[in-house]
Parts: sequence; C-alpha cells; structure tokens
Amino acid sequence: MPASPMPDASALRVPPGARIVTPLCRLAQDCAALTGWRRYGLAFLLGVVLAGTLPPVDLPPLLFVAFPGLLWLDDGSRGFWASLRLGYAFGLGFFVAGMYWIAGALLVDIDDYWWALPFAVMGIPAVLALLPALAMGVARTVGNRLALSGFGQVFLFAVAWSAAEWVRGHALTGLPWNLVGYAWSGGFPGAVAMLQSAAVVGIYGLSFITVLAAALPALLGVASFAPVSPVRRWAPAIVAALLILIPAAAGAVRLALSARGETGVWLRLVQPSIAQTLKWDPAQAEGNFRRLLELSAPAQEGGKEAHSVAAVLWPEAASTFLLGRDAIHRRAIAAVAPADGYVITGTLRAAPASGPPTQFWNSIEAIDAGGRIVANYDKAHLVPFGEYMPLREWLPFKKLTAGTIDLSAGPGPRTLSLPHLPPFAPLICYEAIFPGAVVEPGHRPDWILNVTNDAWYGRSSGPYQHFAAARTRAVEEGLPLIRVANNGISGVIASDGRVLGSINLDVVGYADVELPAPGAATPYARVGDWSFLFLLVLGCLPVAARLRA
Repeated sequence: MPASPMPDASALRVPPGARIVTPLCRLAQDCAALTGWRRYGLAFLLGVVLAGTLPPVDLPPLLFVAFPGLLWLDDGSRGFWASLRLGYAFGLGFFVAGMYWIAGALLVDIDDYWWALPFAVMGIPAVLALLPALAMGVARTVGNRLALSGFGQVFLFAVAWSAAEWVRGHALTGLPWNLVGYAWSGGFPGAVAMLQSAAVVGIYGLSFITVLAAALPALLGVASFAPVSPVRRWAPAIVAALLILIPAAAGAVRLALSARGETGVWLRLVQPSIAQTLKWDPAQAEGNFRRLLELSAPAQEGGKEAHSVAAVLWPEAASTFLLGRDAIHRRAIAAVAPADGYVITGTLRAAPASGPPTQFWNSIEAIDAGGRIVANYDKAHLVPFGEYMPLREWLPFKKLTAGTIDLSAGPGPRTLSLPHLPPFAPLICYEAIFPGAVVEPGHRPDWILNVTNDAWYGRSSGPYQHFAAARTRAVEEGLPLIRVANNGISGVIASDGRVLGSINLDVVGYADVELPAPGAATPYARVGDWSFLFLLVLGCLPVAARLRA
C-alpha cells in the first residue's frame, strides 16, 4: 500500500475563519460546564480571591483571576436567575472574606450578643451580596437580548457592577466599604500611582476602570472565528493593560509634580491603644485618662520643643467624661494643651447643659489652654446598631455602644477655624468612608482630621481597610489627612495619598508630625460623582450602538 503523502507546510496553518482553541479557551469551557455545588462553590471562592486584592492582603493582580473566572462561569448560565444565583455566590464569598471583622464588635460583650454572631458573619454579607447578584443578572440578560459582542458584554458588566457599588454606598444609610477600586489603596508596589485616578473620577469611577480592565481578559478564553491576527487575538489583554498603564503613568506624573510644601504647623498624634473592654469601665476611667495626659505632656522630641506643637490630637471618644459638664477634667486637659494651641479630642456631648441628659452626640471638642471648649463638631453619619437602633419600636435590643439612649446626628460636614491652626474638616470614625461627603460645600479647609476607634475589631483586616478608605479621601479632595485612632492605625497622609508617617496597630505612643500643605481642589472635589456618571455613559456606548443597529 503506498505511503500517504506528507502535507505541505501551508496545510498546517490555521486558515482565516478557523476556530482558535487555546488552554485558556479550554479552561473557560470547563468553568462554564460546571454545575451544582461545584459551580457555586467556585464562584464563592473567586469572591474570596477578590477580597484578597484589598488591604491588608493587597494583591491587585488577583483581580485578573477573580473577574475572568466569574465571567467564564457565567457563560454556562441559562437565563437571568442562573446569573443572579452565580453573582450572589460570588458576592457572598467577597463580603464574608472582606467584612468578617464586623463580628469583632460583638466579642467585646459576647455574653449579651453571642446570638448575633451568625448575623454579623453571614447575615450582613448575605444582604450585601444581593447587589452584585442583581448586577450580574441584569448584565447577562441585557447582553444576551441585545446580542452584544464580547467587548459589549464586558463593558455592560463593568457598568452594572460599579453602579451596584454606588447604590450600596447610598441606599438606606449607605455602606461604601471595600469597593473594588480600593484594591489600589494599600501597599502593593506602585498602587498609589493608580490611586491618583480617584482625584479625577473618585473611588466609584476607579472601581469602574478596575472592573473593566480586570474583566476584559475573560475574552481570551472565548473560542473565536475571528481572523488569526495576534493583535485581534490579544486585543482584550492590550486594552486591559492600557486601562491600567495609562492612568498609572498619569498618576506617577502627578506624584512627581505634586507640591511637597511645608506648613510649619506641628501636630501631636496620641494613640493610647486602650482595649475596648476597658474603655467604658468606670473603674478604669481615670487610669485611661491619665494615659492620654501622659502621652500628651510637653516633651523634647528630636530637637523640637513641645511648645511648637499647635494642637494635641486625641482619638474618637478618648474622653469618656462629659467635658461640657466637667470642669475638673477640662482643667487637666488644659494643662497639657500648647500655650497658644489646643487639645482636640473625641468625646460625648450631652444636652441639656445641666440635669439628667436626654440627648447625646458623638463629638469632637477643641479645648484651649484656659480649659474652654472653643469649637465642637457632632458626628452626622451614625452607625446603625452601634450608635442608634433602627426600628427601635420593633427591635427590643440595645445598641452596641455604651448607654441606653440613641446618639443624635449632627448637621453634616463642617469646616472648623481656630486661631493659630489652619481650618480643617473633622470626621469621626467611618464618616471617612463616604466619598464626596467629607468637606463642607463652599468652605474648603486646608486639611482633614479623622478621629476613630477601631479597637472594636482587634487585629483584623478592618483597621487596615478603614485606613485605606481615609487615604483615598485625601486623594479625592486633594487635602492632607491626619488620622488619630485609639489603637491604630494613626498617621499623616499627604494630599496625593502618600503616607508620610504612621503609628501601627496596637502601639501605645505618640508622634509629632508636620501638617502637609494642601493641594489644589481636584476635579473630583469640584464635580463629585458626576465624573463617575460620565464614565457610566461611556461604558454604555456599546449598548447604545447595538440599539441603533
């Protein structure tokens, strides 16, 4: 039998229009073919992977694992409800891994709140996961009905995801915690350059860019009949790389050109690191107060005289005494205040001025060297269940913080102006996580002061995530931010997000820092989330083009 002739080289080439099958294609097909618990279990694990992009793990490259894997799984979805269930499993994994630390607040008084642990660990993530689930279902359904291209599907997914984040940040009381854009707010090398984009489009816009860039490589796993051109084949990866490299390059230029001026104003950050179990214990009150005074007392530090300090800064609720009614403790504070400066402390404020209190505020008060309260700010954005009980008429539970009376809310962002101190915007605790709501409109300050108490959450990821959110507000507003925390992380952040110094978690101590100079008002500071809306409109152009076709 004659031997078969060998084919010539041209016959081995993949002709135009032939299907390209790569290892990524086979992986994508294997993901899409999963069913049952394997399908939803992998979605949950990919959500956990996404949480690893955020502080303190700080691995943004995992974005390019989590989102392509999710979209490959979704290729096996049949209809809206299948995509919704898949998005729910993914969101549940993300929020369980990223927000487990909430349960730490219950451990402070575990005898009273043991029954709420399952709700904190799984219940809150179960509710929050509804939004990414809805985004997934809507994006897939609309994309299929309009027969969008692969690029169109990815753009629509990025629009839906980031829109869901915006809704999460505003619905009810809002909880814009662990937005995907915060993947650039931690310590990954070079991430601060990408974070500069928040000065233009805010954290929601940065989330949109990040999700879009991370999701585009999913198209590398789609078997295609497109011509076998390297540029066409790798176009999704090229576009994704440009979405990261161009903003990062612009951010690097901004960092290089950012002003590093000095104000000559020195501040003392006091971090007492008092355990939450001891903070409101009446037997420990005087001892806790003495620790604050000792850390604040005038001292020599690196050749700088203590009188050069313009203000001593204490954390949230540092004083457990009602200073407005307590002249003795005010005089003790005045003794450690700079001669022409202040001790600015977190405390409770009560009304009326005398007699049994009927109303309380979580406040910041500035006390001068004469023991007078010369300025105050009341927290406006209160924590549900922590500072007040929603639906109190129907929920027979007490709030987590001390006392039985719900705290009252203040009027909102303010700028405090004091002699010998540049005007500043005070923020208490998680008020620093709300983009666009940290500066009083029409009265731009020179810096932001964030006092907080993260001792509720121990050595968990919570304090690191909180610090990263505050850092992002500095970039968005173009203002330096000083953060003073009971147990950390305290620090000084420049207007471009560079961390110039910090006191680590659980360290007892103080630091004298020079207040950085403010930057110019950023585009985001001027227009707010309108820049994000503009990005969403751009992201919808593939949908609009398909509707016109």
